[in-house]
Amino acid sequence: MHFTTVILALGLLWPVGPPPPEILRGWHPPPGPYAPGHRGVDLAAPPGTPVLAPTAGTVTFAGPVGGHGVLTLTLPGTGTPPLRTTFTPVTPLVKKGTQVAPGTPLARVTPGTHCRETCLHWGLLRGDHYLNPLLLTNRPPSRLLPLVD
Repeated sequence: MHFTTVILALGLLWPVGPPPPEILRGWHPPPGPYAPGHRGVDLAAPPGTPVLAPTAGTVTFAGPVGGHGVLTLTLPGTGTPPLRTTFTPVTPLVKKGTQVAPGTPLARVTPGTHCRETCLHWGLLRGDHYLNPLLLTNRPPSRLLPLVD
């Protein structure tokens, strides 16, 4: 199954909102596995904001990493290896192994040092390969417009 077909079949929700949150920092993939880059997107979200399951899945990690709370949701039916979406900095509300439906509260956003203002860092992976999590949204495609003087 093609990646785009898998994504369209998921019917994903934004992890914070509605309405869709402001994107504070976009995805900028690194040129190599250890090079600098931004391996996700930062969504505006004040402390305490509920983080919702964007689709059905299984919580495969919920705990601290590097002093910040992290939650990983593995998405069934998305190929081998399956897609995993990550959220940080958060306080998890569910435990590893929990199966969730779309819209289920997974965590709450906590203050962190990732953004100037509090945000939710949202990531997407297939195996060890980072992908743009905005592929999971139903955002309209970007288009270039002519310059107007």
